[in-house]
Amino acid sequence: MTTSAAASASASAKFPRSLLRKPSEDAAARVFCFPYSGVGASMFNQWPRWIGEVEVCPVQLPGRENRFREGHYGTYQELAADLADELTPYLDRPAVFFGHCAGSLPAFETALRLAELGGPAPREVVVSAQVAPHHCPNDRFLHMTDEELSAELSELIVSRGGEAHPMLLELTLMVLHKDLDANRVYHRADPVRLPSGITALNWSQDPEIEPAELKGWQEYAEEVAFTELPGAHYAFLNAPAELLELLHALALPGVPLPAPALSSPVEGHPS
Repeated sequence: MTTSAAASASASAKFPRSLLRKPSEDAAARVFCFPYSGVGASMFNQWPRWIGEVEVCPVQLPGRENRFREGHYGTYQELAADLADELTPYLDRPAVFFGHCAGSLPAFETALRLAELGGPAPREVVVSAQVAPHHCPNDRFLHMTDEELSAELSELIVSRGGEAHPMLLELTLMVLHKDLDANRVYHRADPVRLPSGITALNWSQDPEIEPAELKGWQEYAEEVAFTELPGAHYAFLNAPAELLELLHALALPGVPLPAPALSSPVEGHPS
């Protein structure tokens, strides 16, 4: 192998730290999943690797999990600038951005940054249980004490089958405080439109946000859809079939999704 060929092969084997794994060239489309405040890409560990021919690509943020030693990303706009650069090579086919709660905001800002750069952009941004940017900040965690935040985190960890170890809670709180600082200062005075479509999701048993509170997203794209899915606020963590079917339909409109594809293993391509 020549030096230039070796360098090319080495470069192609690399992928950005903002992704847990190198996206597959076999994917017909991709869904990039943005974590919410205080956590990392592992929040999507119950999701399949594939939804039919659509690849699930969890986004990893600095300052947590395998990027714990890195500094915090700062603001959502600063994060979006970095993510736009790193994700652009993998937007060479249809893509959807998905974010739940505060994770919707960097998903939106990254799509906006990509549009401003004039390069490839997602065809749809799915914002789940999150008010529009001009109604931000709007997160109940912003008004909680450390004790209240710890109680919330403990309940969520235990509900996911984990153990609320004090050291784990301390580390999570450190990340959460910095993420909440980013959320606290985020606000757009006026709506700005994306060239992408937007789908705003609410959950039928979610007491944290009413469907009417999502209506502000109507001003952020030419095509905005409002959809309700069954379940509570954290139902998305279990990758419910209704959500996966929606993401597949948005990524590959008109392409049927075989039912067995919804139970594909986390690793590997469905056979």
